[in-house]
Amino acid sequence: MAGMDKLVALVNSFASAVLSVGREVGLNITLNKSRVSQGIKVEGICTTALIGVVGVGSRGTINIMLNKEGFDNIINAMSGGMIAPNLGDDVSMSVIGELSNMIGGRALVQSALGTVDVTPPQLIVGENIKNVTKEENGTRSFTLPFELQPSGGLYLVLSFKID
Repeated sequence: MAGMDKLVALVNSFASAVLSVGREVGLNITLNKSRVSQGIKVEGICTTALIGVVGVGSRGTINIMLNKEGFDNIINAMSGGMIAPNLGDDVSMSVIGELSNMIGGRALVQSALGTVDVTPPQLIVGENIKNVTKEENGTRSFTLPFELQPSGGLYLVLSFKID
């Protein structure tokens, strides 16, 4: 598979995985196609799950970034309201880790890129988290913004170098 084809397969696979997994766990989620962009464009992020990906001819990172409303919405949906959303709570954060594992696994199976290794998600919490990736030596970044109903946002930030 040529470099650009791999990149397109990764972006499409991850976007599809966010939508399908999100709906399976009870989220009302949509991709805001008009705001999909090259580079990193996120705002108001309070938590992120960072996953490293290394495969034959490709390496990069996937960030599933949430604002506070998105975080609350996901915790409520995935726990059926049984867990109170709290950024300082290990149980709440484990829900975000599980969602990240589900999305990453689904996307990598769908992309059909062959052997790919992924890291366990690293969960980061704080105010106004930003993702800064140098786009040099062939690394390309994309931001896919998703909207959650009744409120909240999830940003999928993909940064990959395809050889």
